[in-house]
Amino acid sequence: MVEQITTAAIEAVQTAGIAHEVTRHGKVSSLEEAAAARGIEPRDLIKTLVVRVSDDQYVFVLVPGDRQFSWPKVRALLGTNRLSMPDAATAREVTGYERGTITPFGSQRVLPVYADEHLRGRRISIGGGAHGVGLTVGGDDVIAHFDATVADLSE
Repeated sequence: MVEQITTAAIEAVQTAGIAHEVTRHGKVSSLEEAAAARGIEPRDLIKTLVVRVSDDQYVFVLVPGDRQFSWPKVRALLGTNRLSMPDAATAREVTGYERGTITPFGSQRVLPVYADEHLRGRRISIGGGAHGVGLTVGGDDVIAHFDATVADLSE
């Protein structure tokens, strides 16, 4: 039986009043396994990436599981030539979450959210703040809640 823990992400989505479903599953070793465990297609499993824009400026980028984050598209959107991914310790310091559990819901720091256009109009599963925990929500609800900038961010 999977432990029934609560996380800052679960509490944040509840507080926001967003319709959601919490899915808990055991250890998975791939995006496809995680999608199957959550009963969704890989395209509906959203990867949340923390991207460093400058020394102490970070953003969340949300990309469907079946697509790849596009560095050139995100650089163009943010108007910068340099972006990077922080190391695991910095990502945890910024968000409060370990890699593989990161979500904008309940993040330690409020960061701007950039959502790939493929999230619109779909039911998605996003990280729930702990390994094996997912939040199934409306993509449009996530976009609206975070006032996310929606753009073509993937390939």
